[in-house]
Amino acid sequence: MGEYITEFSKYLITLFASFYTYECFAVFRYQTEEERSGIYLRQNLLLFLVHVSCFLPVYVKTGRIEFIFFFLFQQIALYATIVFYHLLYPEANRLIINNMCFLLAVGFIVLMRLSYDKAVRQFIITVVSSVIGLCIPGLITRVRKWKDYTWFYAAGGIAALGIVLALGRVTNGSRLFYSVLGVSFQPSEFIKLVFTFFVASILCKSLSFWNIALSALLAGIQIFLLALSRDLGSALIYFVTYVIMVYLATGHKRYLFAGLLGGGAASCLAYRLFSHVQVRVQAWRDPWSVIDGGGYQITQSLFAIGCGGLFGLGLYQGMPDSIPYVETDFIFSAITEELGILFSLCLILIYISCFIMFMYTAYSIRDDFYRLAAAGLGVVYIFQVFLTIGGGVKLIPLTGVTLPFISYGGSSVLSTIVMFSVIQGLYLTGGKRYVPRGGKAGKRR
Repeated sequence: MGEYITEFSKYLITLFASFYTYECFAVFRYQTEEERSGIYLRQNLLLFLVHVSCFLPVYVKTGRIEFIFFFLFQQIALYATIVFYHLLYPEANRLIINNMCFLLAVGFIVLMRLSYDKAVRQFIITVVSSVIGLCIPGLITRVRKWKDYTWFYAAGGIAALGIVLALGRVTNGSRLFYSVLGVSFQPSEFIKLVFTFFVASILCKSLSFWNIALSALLAGIQIFLLALSRDLGSALIYFVTYVIMVYLATGHKRYLFAGLLGGGAASCLAYRLFSHVQVRVQAWRDPWSVIDGGGYQITQSLFAIGCGGLFGLGLYQGMPDSIPYVETDFIFSAITEELGILFSLCLILIYISCFIMFMYTAYSIRDDFYRLAAAGLGVVYIFQVFLTIGGGVKLIPLTGVTLPFISYGGSSVLSTIVMFSVIQGLYLTGGKRYVPRGGKAGKRR
């Protein structure tokens, strides 16, 4: 009986996820949250159906009673987040919150399948992070001088990254984590939010050449500190975010081309300086030639993706544990193996719908600082998704960054929830513009 449930559930999961993904893009047909309310309710129902359809084969396979209680706690936490967010901030964008909860639910299920203990830890961190996230839009709306703290953002980012470089714990050759009172966290995950605020605040003051040069110097120091710590994935995210934010602020393509040339030169330099970069590039170019060494991870990832097919093998029917660091760097491959290519494509589209809504939200803001900060956070988010999935499918070399909301990692979950909440706060604070169909722009009433 359990085999039939596992087999049938994977088709239901794909079906419900497909309907949910369709609704993610259907919202863009409407201008106001009131017009979208029916879509959001359908999404809430589909979230429940996907979550239940994923949980059933997990429980059938394990038969552990504590899994039922854990699943119920997940349901309570996810829907409490949706309800409280809507009650506290009725004008906030509900698609962003729904998508956040959908991705968290997928992360909980996949981690339950891989490691129950890690799933519990991730859940606890998520609950605490969600409570913090509920407070952030209110904080953003009450403090009106965020754009005035330019030098605080710059100094704070440089100091935090410098401390990690000097005192951080070495993990796999990189200094990523710092411990306070026995709690380890990855500062670069949080400083990227501060970094975005810094770039937005300095660019909204002046777009003169010398001011942009000063911003490039201060941003370059932070990126250099990340490179010295061998946190090259985060360094790449910071760099791309800075270049795109400068382009969005100025509209001049010369800055974009200069960034591309500088990034290319920096990549060549990193290849010559860091041996692990050479290993990753070789594994990307021809992983089969080094399958017993640096190419083992990516080959196992490709095997997993290839075995999944359109609908997947079903939960507990694959071998994701054969992939090293599957809970973090390669969780997308584990999802594809057991839930299928179609479900994985739905996840990618859900991530993309979040990004589109971020940019849609950013450009509905009148204030330059809030608009640029929201757009920058959107770039941080989608580029991290690209790096994680692209590395797992051999589109680009591995960078070692996590998949937002799904990969195991407390710092990643907390920083991404904070990011989503900050974007909501920026939208509520920055002066929204509502454009009715066939009408002129005006302030929403």
